[in-house]
Order: sequence, then structure tokens, then C-alpha cells
Amino acid sequence: MPWIKPASPPVKWAGGKRQLIPRMRHFFPRECQYNLYIEPFVGGGAVFFHLRPARAVLIDSNAELINFYRVVRDELPALLADFTRHRFTKEYYYQIRDLPVEEMSAVERASRFLYLNKTAYNGLWRVNRQGKFNVPYGRNSPYRPQPAFFETVRGVLQKAELICGDFSVVLEYARGEGTLVYLDPPYHPLSATARFTSYTADAFSEDDQRRLAEVYRVLDRQGCLLMLSNSDTPLIRELYAGYHIHVLQARRNINCRVQDRGEISELLITNYLP
Repeated sequence: MPWIKPASPPVKWAGGKRQLIPRMRHFFPRECQYNLYIEPFVGGGAVFFHLRPARAVLIDSNAELINFYRVVRDELPALLADFTRHRFTKEYYYQIRDLPVEEMSAVERASRFLYLNKTAYNGLWRVNRQGKFNVPYGRNSPYRPQPAFFETVRGVLQKAELICGDFSVVLEYARGEGTLVYLDPPYHPLSATARFTSYTADAFSEDDQRRLAEVYRVLDRQGCLLMLSNSDTPLIRELYAGYHIHVLQARRNINCRVQDRGEISELLITNYLP
């Protein structure tokens, strides 16, 4: 079978695995070992677009992100056409940022989402407690989506069911043996002052980390192949004691201070030996 170049994520996402894929690829199961791929915290989807599974369920609690993927999959020409109206000025950016998405069509929301992702400071997606996007302006040069690239992304998404919801929804779709689940939650903070402001209105708490670990154990008992990324902290090591814990060096790219960006240890936890 000819080798197919992996697709790239269409949006930048804090905590995304694009740069870590070369170090993770040796831990992925062989393609013949699963026929269903599920990612409950899809974000930028770097692992999904790298694997290009024949069948997938992608879940995320960020409604704007899931709407964007649905529009790319189902209404790409309309999205590309709508995007041409955007202007790359600071004044226009704040005007678009403050518009109520409730009054927009799905295509308009997806166009706004892509524009903000490509124009906001550091490509960051962050919301306040009211769920309002609040990242400042950060780009001066215009971004123009390439139709050929988005056609590739659309083709990969054709094989995916897209769900907006809590990560626990994975339990409704997992089918035991033959299911590969990759979990990439918001990381447990390395210190009390290291917590990153949420991608959604509800922050991911320590209780959520414990709830996730219980979901992991349920999926393990069902016979799913499991892979989970998280920070290297005592809590995470405690929650997944008994599983295979691998240490990877990952680059931290979202710190506001450039001098504090660099490599840091994080964990890749599997219920199988690579």
C-alpha cells in the first residue's frame, strides 16, 4: 500500500502534539490492531491527522472547535468563500472578537473561529468564565487558507463523527477490543501558579483528572487500547500507577516569556507495551 502523507492540523492549539509526533509515533499501535479511533479531547487533532484512521469519533467540549470541524467537513466551499471578507487590522479583529456567535450561521461561526485562531496573539484560544473569547490581537500579516490543504483536511474528517461534549461521552462509543482511545486532557499544573486559563468556560480541575482516570480504568477493563498524555506530576503518576508510564521531552511553547519556553518532561501512559 503506498505511503500517504499525514495531514496537518488546520488550527494552532495550545498543548497540541504536532511537534511531539516524531517522539510519539513509536508508541502508536499498528494499524491492524484497531478499527475505531476515539479522541475525547481532540483540540488541534495532531494525532488524528497523523494516523488518518479509517473510522473515528472526535469529541471536545469546545463548541466552536467542533462546529469548525463540521463546517470544514460538510461546507468547505462556503467557509472559504466567507473567510475572504475578513480584514487583518486591529480594529476589525476586536470587532469580530466581540460579536455574539449566537446570531451567526454555522459557516459564519467557523469562519470567525478560523480568523481568530490565525490572528490572535500566539494562536491562542482562551475564554473567560462567561465563555467569551478574550485573547488580544497578535497578527499583522494576512492569513489566506489554502484550498488544497483544506481539501486534504476535509477528506480526513469525512471518516469522523464529531461530538461536542464531556470526555466521558467516550464510554458511549468505545467498543472494547479494536478500539484505540487517545486522551490528551488539559494538563495537571506543575505548580499552584502554573495553571493555564481555560480553553472553555469550565476549568479542568483535579476532580476532573480523577474522573478521567476512572474512565481510563473502565475503558481498560473493556479491552480498549489506551494512550494518555499528561504532565509529569506526582498526582498523575499516582492515578495511573500500574500502567506503562513513558517519559517524553516536550517543548513548552505557550509561556508568555520566551526565555521560559523550552523542553520539559511529560508522560505518555499506555495500557499496552509499544
